[in-house]
Amino acid sequence: MTIGIILRRKGNDVVAIQAHDSVAEVAKTLARHRIGAALVRDGAGDVLGIVSERDIVRAMALHGADAVAMPAAQLMTRALHTVTPRTRIGEALSLMTDRRCRHLPVMEDDGSLAGLVSIGDLVKARIEEAVHEAEELRHYVESAG
Repeated sequence: MTIGIILRRKGNDVVAIQAHDSVAEVAKTLARHRIGAALVRDGAGDVLGIVSERDIVRAMALHGADAVAMPAAQLMTRALHTVTPRTRIGEALSLMTDRRCRHLPVMEDDGSLAGLVSIGDLVKARIEEAVHEAEELRHYVESAG
């Protein structure tokens, strides 16, 4: 199964914030959408980085209450690890494990954003795959016997 299949099922809508949005605004956006990260995009829609709950927690630990007024640009991760719609789920999970990230922007070959997948999306897809394979094996064994 590929990332593209996951995006077809879940959709390719991506919650985005702007670089000047405060950490308080980012936290409200994450809470409102019940997500763990949001992409930071500029006015043209280009992806500048990502801000996660972890980034907010780190900023709070370092800067205390002052962190809530900081702009997203100050704490976002700029060096993004990305995948394409053709990336296999196992490869994406390995990337997440190796790079210690929980969200991967999905980029088309032309550099445009195709969507965003989370570790939860990938684990759910892997479980669905395993259940499907088990059912097929069960049907095969039943029909062979």
